[in-house]
Amino acid sequence: MRVYDLIRKKRDGGELSAAELEFLVKEYTAGTLPDYQMAAFLMAVFFRGLNAAETTALTLAMAHSGEMADLSSLPGITVDKHSTGGVADTTTLVLAPLVAACGVTVAKMSGRGLGHTGGTVDKLESIPGFRTALSRQEFFDVVKTAGMAVVGQSGELCPADKKMYALRDVTATVDCLPLIAASIMSKKLAGGSQAIVLDVKCGRGAFLKDLAQARELARAMVAIGERAGRKTVAVISDMSQPLGMAIGNALEVREAVTTLAGKGPQRLTDLCLTLGGEMVALAGRASDPGQGRALVAEALASGRGLEQFERWVAAQGGDPAVAREPERLPQAPVRLPVRSQAEGYVIAVEAERLGLVAMELGAGRQRKDDPVDLRVGLEVRLELGSRVEVGQEIALIHAASEQQAREAAASVLAAYSLGPKPAERPPLVYEVVRAA
Repeated sequence: MRVYDLIRKKRDGGELSAAELEFLVKEYTAGTLPDYQMAAFLMAVFFRGLNAAETTALTLAMAHSGEMADLSSLPGITVDKHSTGGVADTTTLVLAPLVAACGVTVAKMSGRGLGHTGGTVDKLESIPGFRTALSRQEFFDVVKTAGMAVVGQSGELCPADKKMYALRDVTATVDCLPLIAASIMSKKLAGGSQAIVLDVKCGRGAFLKDLAQARELARAMVAIGERAGRKTVAVISDMSQPLGMAIGNALEVREAVTTLAGKGPQRLTDLCLTLGGEMVALAGRASDPGQGRALVAEALASGRGLEQFERWVAAQGGDPAVAREPERLPQAPVRLPVRSQAEGYVIAVEAERLGLVAMELGAGRQRKDDPVDLRVGLEVRLELGSRVEVGQEIALIHAASEQQAREAAASVLAAYSLGPKPAERPPLVYEVVRAA
């Protein structure tokens, strides 16, 4: 088998076999296939695409390029959840405790933030003492003790994806749906959970702005999961505005606690109930997602979700008192209100711009090795359709310095468009994609 022949075959629109794709991935992971040849292959895929069988074969080859987690010793059906990334998306911190409180085992590996989207690991590390790097035995012990664990992704999982994504990032091949699907699902399959719920974001603040593209990606990932023997469901949700009201690591942990106490933003709460219903149903704890949603709602209303959060944080070395005393979380020294200079109704919110403001304040990264300030970010006050008066506070900036806060204020104002009439609000969930 020659790499040259496989590149030419895909360039000319041919279909590659599972063995051929496995060969490409194995050689690249081992370092015997140079970057320039893999870059040529990725560009051929960008223009020619991959069919369903090829996408699945590529995903499996990437998943098996490193360690495959074995969660079979954990009780019940383990369920994982993945989001394609958004702004003020604190679902994991709310959802995982609620689902675990329903008796579902949640053993999840999460990533760090990059660009305008936040990362669950960074958020958790704003809790004093919380450990996101656990040995395999520690990970299993936490799950058995607390019913759940969320840790950083192991460097031994999917080394092929790590190398290929870095190459895609510099060769203009990131926005290719088959490659996106393979990248996400290879990590989910390697993570070992038997069931997977995918939250595919769509809108201004998401990677995918178009519903048709989001639907195509959702269907591709569900098909991969099912072919790989994992129960998989995708929920296509709206990201035309921030999901919650807090953007920034410690701020989002605070909002997660508020939500678990039954006082969180309605959109965040509703999405967690929807995703939770799917997870509980896939785990066999409910007959269908509707019953699953009801069970998750009861865990929220009764306070069991917040109690579960406390147990989980303590099991991973964190300070469980943050659940009752969120002021224990890191706090920025400067707070600056941003006030409206006009009146009207909010007709558009540039969620991505707000995410970038938080990143520039230090809450996120432009590059993977950038440091993060866990204290900073912003709290937004308005949603689509909100009425605004002159001088009304539209956001509160949390910054490390007065200068940073002032510089961020103009960008926050520019993220909101006002009009004389309320805009129509998009649905929170566009559709749910299941296996055919």
